Amino acid sequence: MLFGPILIFNMILAMNHFLGQIEQTPPQEVTEIAMVKQIKEEPKQEVKKTPPPRRTTPNQAPAPFTGLDTALSGIDLGMLGFNAGQLGELDESLIGDTSNAVMTAELVDEPPRAVSTGSFRYPPSAKKNGIKGYVVLSILVTEDGSVSQVQVLESQPNGVFDAAALQGIRAWQFEPAKYKGEVVRVWAKQRIRFDLS
Repeated sequence: MLFGPILIFNMILAMNHFLGQIEQTPPQEVTEIAMVKQIKEEPKQEVKKTPPPRRTTPNQAPAPFTGLDTALSGIDLGMLGFNAGQLGELDESLIGDTSNAVMTAELVDEPPRAVSTGSFRYPPSAKKNGIKGYVVLSILVTEDGSVSQVQVLESQPNGVFDAAALQGIRAWQFEPAKYKGEVVRVWAKQRIRFDLS
């Protein structure tokens, strides 16, 4: 047991002795001769790698999802496990009342479609000065197809045709939007052009 530390101590002394000799040697003058050789490089060709094919068997359904377990790789998080099949048994009262939910036109199966349109009153000052423009409205179409709420999203020129567009769109009647066969309330966009022609 005493032999190991003595051996290591002697090795350290020997290394320090040789290191001291290396540092004491005078530097030698070194002359480098650089030879430049031109090598003609050929253009590299790109090699396209294709991913290995996935192993699938036809008409084989993926394994069913049977549940979750909190013991991950032997680490217990101290949480109770639950079965994913139990999620369907959750009380719908946890989600809340969805009868007042409002969708957007992009999410429904059938967006609202205008069935009767009213006319828009051209503002007299804009008509007199030959001003043309448009207004983009966001309208809430109810289950019966009437317009419940209206907001101006964009207008050009700003503020000239807003009031006329808001007043005129309220008279429109729509075929209501449908989602999964049910009539739903929906926010939709409608662009109104004001043109003298």
